[in-house]
Amino acid sequence: MTTTATFAQTEDTKSNGENAKFVYCEMVGTRKFLSTKVTIVLDFGEAKNIWKDNRVKDEITGKVQSFNSMVDALNYMGEQGWEFAQAYVVTVGQQNVYHWLLKKKKDE
Repeated sequence: MTTTATFAQTEDTKSNGENAKFVYCEMVGTRKFLSTKVTIVLDFGEAKNIWKDNRVKDEITGKVQSFNSMVDALNYMGEQGWEFAQAYVVTVGQQNVYHWLLKKKKDE
C-alpha cells in the first residue's frame, strides 16, 4: 500500500486572477474622535499612493461619509454588490480597528 498526497487550488484563489470568480476588498473601520460614528477606508489591493484618499465619500458632496456602525457600512457596500466574507479586529492603543473582508462576483 502507498499513500499519495495531492494538492489542488480552487478557481477563486488562483494568484494570477485569470480564472478567479471573485474580486476582494478590505473595509477598514475606525470610530471618529468623540463620536459613535465610523469612518471607512476601502482597500482594493491597489498600489498605495499617499496622495489618494480611500475613505468612502458622499457621491454628491465629495465629503467623507460617516456610518452609524460597521453593519451600516456593510449594508452600504451590499447595495454596491459586495458580500461579507470575513472579519477581524485589531486593537491599536485604546482604539479598535475593524477589518472586514468583502467579495464581489467578477464580471465575466
